[in-house]
Amino acid sequence: MGNRGMEELIPLINKLQDAFSSIGQSCNLDLPQIAVVGGQSAGKSSVLENFVGRDFLPRGSGIVTRRPLILQLINNKAEYAEFLHCKGKKFVDFDEVRSEIENETDRITGSNKGISPIPINLRVYSPHVLNLTLIDLPGMTKVAVGDQPPDIEFQIRDMLLQFVTKESCLILAVTPANTDLANSDALKIAKEVDPQGLRTIGVITKLDLMDEGTDARDILENKLLPLRRGYIGVVNRSQKDIDGRKDIRAALAAERKFFLSHPAYRHMAERMGTPHLQKTLNQQLTNHIRDTLPGLRSKLQSQLLSLEKEVEEYKNFKPDDPTRKTKALLQMVQQFGVDFEKRIEGSGDQVDTLELSGGARINRIFHERFPFELVKMEFDEKELRREISYAIKNIHGVRTGLFTPDLAFEAIVKKQVIKLKEPCLKCVDLVVSELSTLIHKCTEKLGSYPRLREETERIVTTYVRERESKTKDQVMLLIDIELSYINTNHEDFIGFSCVQRGWLTINISIMKGGSRDYWFVLTAESLSWYKDEEEKEKKYMLPLDNLKIRDVEKGFMSTKHTFAIFNTEQRNVYKDLRQIELACDSQEDVDSWKASFLRAGVYPEKDQVENDESVPADTFSMDPQLERQVETIRNLVDSYIGIVNKSIRDLMPKTIMHLMINSAKEFIHSELLAYLYSSADQNSLMEESADQAQRRDEMLRMYHALREALNIIGDISTTTISTPLPPPVDDTWLQKDSSPPAQHKPAVSAAPPGRPPAVRGPTPGPPPANPVPSFGAPPVPSRPGPSPVNAYGSGTLEPLQAPPPQIPSRPTRVPPSLPPGIPRRPPAAPNRPTIIRPSEPSLLD
Repeated sequence: MGNRGMEELIPLINKLQDAFSSIGQSCNLDLPQIAVVGGQSAGKSSVLENFVGRDFLPRGSGIVTRRPLILQLINNKAEYAEFLHCKGKKFVDFDEVRSEIENETDRITGSNKGISPIPINLRVYSPHVLNLTLIDLPGMTKVAVGDQPPDIEFQIRDMLLQFVTKESCLILAVTPANTDLANSDALKIAKEVDPQGLRTIGVITKLDLMDEGTDARDILENKLLPLRRGYIGVVNRSQKDIDGRKDIRAALAAERKFFLSHPAYRHMAERMGTPHLQKTLNQQLTNHIRDTLPGLRSKLQSQLLSLEKEVEEYKNFKPDDPTRKTKALLQMVQQFGVDFEKRIEGSGDQVDTLELSGGARINRIFHERFPFELVKMEFDEKELRREISYAIKNIHGVRTGLFTPDLAFEAIVKKQVIKLKEPCLKCVDLVVSELSTLIHKCTEKLGSYPRLREETERIVTTYVRERESKTKDQVMLLIDIELSYINTNHEDFIGFSCVQRGWLTINISIMKGGSRDYWFVLTAESLSWYKDEEEKEKKYMLPLDNLKIRDVEKGFMSTKHTFAIFNTEQRNVYKDLRQIELACDSQEDVDSWKASFLRAGVYPEKDQVENDESVPADTFSMDPQLERQVETIRNLVDSYIGIVNKSIRDLMPKTIMHLMINSAKEFIHSELLAYLYSSADQNSLMEESADQAQRRDEMLRMYHALREALNIIGDISTTTISTPLPPPVDDTWLQKDSSPPAQHKPAVSAAPPGRPPAVRGPTPGPPPANPVPSFGAPPVPSRPGPSPVNAYGSGTLEPLQAPPPQIPSRPTRVPPSLPPGIPRRPPAAPNRPTIIRPSEPSLLD
């Protein structure tokens, strides 16, 4: 094995495996291990039982292994077994071990043949085993049996891939010899995750069940689908032997006899069988662990650093210390207040980059959700106009009104303002919901103390609910205030005073005085024009009743844009003019005046309006004067409701912030601690949860396990000495799929003329041009020398028990400058340096 440090490698990994399994996770550390994969009834369980020398695995039809079994074999004088989930209990009777595996499997998966990725950890101490860790995985299947889900094949495949895709995992691919190797489920999944064959070890079972006249010699000699690590054949007990309780030691003796007596296998008998497989796996796992130590060490150090801060507070932890409880309570309440405020006000640390949270969500309610709810309150235009019409008629009573009534405007406005109550109350409800979620998230840090978390969440949530009631009362008061006084003098209200002012040109023929510019003032009742902007000398006032607007073609020589006003009853509008033409400098001015006339109830003539979708079709079905009054009030209501909405949108966030959110922050900082003390005594509040105590114990255990592992790895890495090894076997069959054949170049070229050839021997470097198959394959015919180069000369990684390669005994032909008998490395190709590849894991250390 090399030295004591190397012997401790597998127990070290076992210790880490136990530490990680005890806390239910691997801490993202991929520990070196061997995963056993194969189809159902491939003989995986028999191989493992042969290793132990005991019957201890469940048997039966269908899927028997339904959870991964992490089997740790430890060389020990006494023979017994231990389960990680039964700490302290030693199993001497291996029938009880089988029963415990079955019971523990059923506990997680049930008895319906379901599967689970949660592993069972079994440690077997025995004088008959070598240190070895294997993971027995469920056999691959195609058809669901019993109550199994129909996708059982894919479930098992996914479970296997969780283990075998890790670079630190060696794959023990078990294939029965009485099936076609090309159809092997184990080799298929191994090649999928390990296309270069660097981690795959082949095991061929059931060699004694092959048809008469056939054998697996080509497979075992690594000629058919060769693997870097080769194949090893084993002969397990038959089902008759198992039912008859045949002793495993007798079975191993029968296996030895089979290989020695079989004509196809006798020449490789020393490299076949369960004992050799066990030793090979021990050596390969040890070498694999050694090669992965640098990466494992860096991961362990990273995990240790991440645990340092948390473990620091646990080192001197005393659960029953009252001073500790008081200090912890104060710190927890203070931290809760800080977290609550940061989540409301926003903070640069721990920013959520996936979704809105805390204050950002409340801000969205204020400035997106609430305005959207107000906009959604769009009223039915026909219904609103009908209501305005009825209000005007009812206010006039038996009289025919000459002017638009104020009371109709107020009645309609108040009815619309009352509708604002619903979205305002909904806004408060949304904010309360966000605050409740926020409080729950802030109390997550109090999870170590369930009673404290429960009381804190209850007290603060209750306070927020109380403030909710007061906030809603205040919101209702705001609406009532708006209803109490309709401020028609508001600066933003279009009102009855003035709709629009500006200069316009009245186009009159030269015979009647010519065109002139006047200062026009449009109100809700009339259109007046003055000599100038001072509005002292009024030229004329035109009532808006029965007036309409029409477009006028721009004159040939005119640069101004024109529209006309006319009376629908064919009366003169101004002096003896049936219509007056008003001209503006730009089309934008014309559009502005048209919009103002429209707000004042003066419509375009009927044929134009019918094509305008924005004006209801039944607008002209009523009396023209009533129609203008309805339109006037409609526009006034729209203007005033816009002012109210603007005011409410501004006041609602301020009211909620003041009465609810800021008040809650103040309560948490100043009164929460007193409420907690009055709700329960300190000891019950600061009673630690069982989960937290367990987490602390596991954290400390993990911390010490990591430190111990780092110490052992440090010692091993400084005391382990490895020697360079020959290159691996040729893997051309794999390279055909992954790289062009041109990359395979001969490592040794012919010697230049005039120089004697060097003595042949094991030489580090690339594989030879004619690869020598492993496991004692026949020599290359063209190679001279009395004794062929052994398979080991090609640098296999298999831990074979054959003698090392020998130097040919033919007479040496070396230059005089070299003493006789000293071998010499063959020269490299011209102008090309000799390639020396890095060493591979040793199998013969």
